[in-house]
Amino acid sequence: MTNFYSICLTILSCCLLASCGNNPISTTSVSQFPNEVNTKKLSIVEKLKENSQLPVEERIALYHKLKEEDSTLYDFGNETELTMYGYSFLWGNNLIDAIAIFELIISEFPDSANAYDSMGEAYLQAKDSIKSLQYYEKSLLMNPDNFYAEDVIRKIKFPNIKPLTAQEKFSKIYSKKDYVEDLDQLGQKLLTVHPHALKFITKDQFLKNIESKKSLIAEQTTYAEFAWHCNAIIASLGCSHTASSTMQNDYHAFSILPLENSFPLQVRWVNKQLFVVNPMNNSDKVKVKDEILSINGIETANLISDIYEHIAAQANIQTYKTHYFNTYFAALIPYALGLPNTFEIVVKDNSGSIKLHKAQKMATELYDPSVNSCLKDLCLEILDGKTAVLTISSFNYYEWNNYPVFKSFLDSSMNIINHKKIKNLIIDVRYNRGGSQYPSIYLLQHLMDKPFTYYSKAEFEGKTGKMYGEEIIYPLENRFKGKVYFLIDGNGNSTTGHFMSLVKAHNLGTIIGEELGSNQFCTAGQTLCRLRNTKLVISVANNTHISTATKLPDETGILPDFYVSQSIDDYLNKVDAVKNYTLKLIRK
Repeated sequence: MTNFYSICLTILSCCLLASCGNNPISTTSVSQFPNEVNTKKLSIVEKLKENSQLPVEERIALYHKLKEEDSTLYDFGNETELTMYGYSFLWGNNLIDAIAIFELIISEFPDSANAYDSMGEAYLQAKDSIKSLQYYEKSLLMNPDNFYAEDVIRKIKFPNIKPLTAQEKFSKIYSKKDYVEDLDQLGQKLLTVHPHALKFITKDQFLKNIESKKSLIAEQTTYAEFAWHCNAIIASLGCSHTASSTMQNDYHAFSILPLENSFPLQVRWVNKQLFVVNPMNNSDKVKVKDEILSINGIETANLISDIYEHIAAQANIQTYKTHYFNTYFAALIPYALGLPNTFEIVVKDNSGSIKLHKAQKMATELYDPSVNSCLKDLCLEILDGKTAVLTISSFNYYEWNNYPVFKSFLDSSMNIINHKKIKNLIIDVRYNRGGSQYPSIYLLQHLMDKPFTYYSKAEFEGKTGKMYGEEIIYPLENRFKGKVYFLIDGNGNSTTGHFMSLVKAHNLGTIIGEELGSNQFCTAGQTLCRLRNTKLVISVANNTHISTATKLPDETGILPDFYVSQSIDDYLNKVDAVKNYTLKLIRK
């Protein structure tokens, strides 16, 4: 399971690895660019899929035959792609084919701990605990950090011992020695796994941060408080792809914070002011648009500053942290205040403090209702005879999975746009937190008027050749030739940074909004690590993907040509100030 989970985290991160698919997308006719040469190796897995009617033994025999006869034609070094192929059978409960493919992977990659882990999982699903134990023990021996294998081994050997859940660990107190050892291990893992751990912080300052957190450890420090300290250390790296297991459901503000400890108001941080936007069950205490000046005696500006130090963001970009806070405020505020049992606030123009009722419901808001005009990730809206809005709020469309959905949408949208002779195209990538490079490149192909290269650097373990985006990409014949306007916000992360960096570098249009939450520099992929004593899981970026917009600064997000943000009144009245500003520009 660990290898599958790590693979998925790597795939579903900033930049799709070459292992996710090796068939280049047809970008133009051969006649238009006759000198283009495809040097990319073909996918051996795709070849096996083409012969899916054959028994698995014959498919494996075909694999060996092609490796002997056409080793330069097919990519035989892609363990990840073979692993995903094996898991496709495991997910379909086809254990015979899954085990056969995993046996092939073990024979081809005998030094891979992941290969033995996969086989262990297959036999576990087959309810053969003896063989499953053998393979998991082999995997753990090869990779002592394979904590999932460690857990499965313990479960097989001691089925009556139940591990603590994250909720049960919330108030658990470990020894000071355990906490200190885990902080040291955390620092060591971040420095050894992350390829650019010291890009935005010096090693001396990083080590000082760890020592500072050690000094805060007391005899009564709980697991939840310790995890909050770890967040600050992780966030200091300035990497949006490194976090304390928010995806692993081990330490997540909402997964383990008791409801009664959550902040009982829906609030929003706008222009350095904290406003009530929904009183929840405290309507007898406060009203909408009340400005909160302090919480439990801490001024809001100081409280937010402390919270920001615990939020991981690419290059420590503040706009991303603001959006993150405005989503998870109900948990972030309590953690920053030391997990109090009650909350007292001071509101502007009110005398004295207000003691709030305990929360009856966890408050959160994933989307700003004033900008969420498209209820799906992909939308085309024709505003008038001259202007269209293309909403792309996700690049999570992968070549090995759902990329055809994106491609079909974009093709049909561009056909409509060109047929209607649209002159102004608004591309809205707000809330787009990234995904695969395939849709990002395909969108650029509709906008660029000359060949381009997407990546200037793509480095990750197991890479065997150039990945899609490192070679020359050609624009499409039906590309849009009118004026383009791009709407961005601090949510824009990961691959969206790559996309917008190339928009900026090639001057593809006018950019409106706020500083993007990312840029051309992306440290992605994820290695899961678990701290030895507290069992806190962290995900650490393990690869590098950088677009060709290398002249842009790494220390800031992509900056707009016109800076526009939502005021509290825009938010409350559901007014999309960014889109409205753009339409005014077009009318001018």
